[in-house]
Amino acid sequence: MKIIRFYFIIVLSLLFYSCNPITSETLFLRLNQIGFLPGDFKTAIIISRNPFEEKVFTIKNSDDETIFVDSIQQLPFKLNSNFNYLAYIDFSDLNKSGEYFIEFQKVKSYAFMIDENVFSAVRDSLIKFFQVQRCGPTNPLLHNVCHLQDASKVIGYTDSTGIDLTGGWHDAGDYIKFLYTTSFTTYMLLFSYEFAPEKFSFDLDNDSVPDILQEARVGLDFLLRCNFAEDAFISQVQDDRDHKAGWRLPDEDVFTFDRPAFVKMNRGQIGLYAASLAIASRIWNDRFYDNEFSDKCLNTARKIFELRNSIDDFADDEKYYNQNEFYSKLALAAVEIFNSTNDGKYLKSALEYGKRIRENNWWSWGDVNALVFYKLAKYDSTFISRLKTILNFYQNHSDSNLFGEAHPYNWGTTHSLAGVVLSSILYKKLTDSEEFDKLAILSRDFILGRNVWGMSFIYNIGKNFPKRIHHHIAYFNQGYLPGAMVSGPAPDSLLKKFNLLPSKNEFTDFNFSAIYSDEFENYITNEPTISGNATALFIFGYYSN
Repeated sequence: MKIIRFYFIIVLSLLFYSCNPITSETLFLRLNQIGFLPGDFKTAIIISRNPFEEKVFTIKNSDDETIFVDSIQQLPFKLNSNFNYLAYIDFSDLNKSGEYFIEFQKVKSYAFMIDENVFSAVRDSLIKFFQVQRCGPTNPLLHNVCHLQDASKVIGYTDSTGIDLTGGWHDAGDYIKFLYTTSFTTYMLLFSYEFAPEKFSFDLDNDSVPDILQEARVGLDFLLRCNFAEDAFISQVQDDRDHKAGWRLPDEDVFTFDRPAFVKMNRGQIGLYAASLAIASRIWNDRFYDNEFSDKCLNTARKIFELRNSIDDFADDEKYYNQNEFYSKLALAAVEIFNSTNDGKYLKSALEYGKRIRENNWWSWGDVNALVFYKLAKYDSTFISRLKTILNFYQNHSDSNLFGEAHPYNWGTTHSLAGVVLSSILYKKLTDSEEFDKLAILSRDFILGRNVWGMSFIYNIGKNFPKRIHHHIAYFNQGYLPGAMVSGPAPDSLLKKFNLLPSKNEFTDFNFSAIYSDEFENYITNEPTISGNATALFIFGYYSN
């Protein structure tokens, strides 16, 4: 590596210099399109159809001055039949704030920033997505107030009359509302604030309330409405007909007066529901001094948690968001209730449930082991090693492939990779170890463009992002959907199963066993969810100032 200092100014004609990238049909530079913190691990990947003609890359600033020069490192990987030549570049030693671009064999990358505040705009965008998802009289963004008749009737309970289930968030690109993902999302928003209040107290609307808590209140109010009876709660509002009625705005929904609610309760739902309300009770007491709301949340959390042993043996037959275990969610509920009450019986339950959690090296709306181990490690340090076991799996997976993907491709790849980052952050908080910092950065950068497709998977973040997101509101707004993180690439076998294999497009040459498609109809690769965005908000909020 060589840092080059210029003691003279080279004047270049604007005819030959532009901030726009110079592209090629044979060679591509893949990197995080937003930028880096000064102390970050900074890398990019070069993929080429032809053998490399040069061995050195340069990094230039916005004045076209060469700032950094180093050699490429050719890699023993092969992407697919189209790209046989791959290289890795490392510019971690470049830590001066500024705007830069990479140049190699006359190909220029997108411009990127090095700055302490580079991720603040990502965080601010992600929070806006939840405003778009708002339902009912909650001051939504990009659509009018909607679904004020939720719910028209209750199915699965003796009294089938309608009840008030307005509010909350639409789960994804559709208009169904789920208790489980609302609980997960609400918990993640509250956990983020409690984890680092100095980072998550941002107040973009200047109303003296942290935006993340304002948004969490939307979820909390809906969750409390869902508990319509002493021994039951609503698990879902609206049914599959929602997916079959075509594109429409929520305030023009043909089912406005026919959106039933469904009563169902399993132990996983009990756990996340109670955990969300228990953590809320502390925050509303400590931050807002609202004892009435705090007590309501805590009392409801305790009441619902006590129902766990009256539920039949776990058999989750949910069509959507089916879960495969419940111990992690019950452990999370118990430890949060303990943290709010200091009642030792809840800590005892939390640790007992924690010991029964089976290994699961995964992160999603239903796989939260890493978070639970972090919470329990405060009371039993053996859970630190269990968290590290998850991270070791991610590290081994990352080391085995070209772009360092730490998590297998799935339906929700970006959410799972955000979970890798979250897990790394939690481990560092517990141990002060930087062992998994690079792993976290590679997973973060994958989401922002350091991937084979060269896509940032968050709308309007970076230079190349999804423009045909599977979402009703995006469809009617020329693709505009602020802060939406789409699910991202998925296994070709999964797309084939659902008959969603794309025709030839701009990504075809880069596809391999995983495929990405930027199409309105593709609900596997191109749909955002509130749960995915909640995890993304945590990680980019953490990296923000």
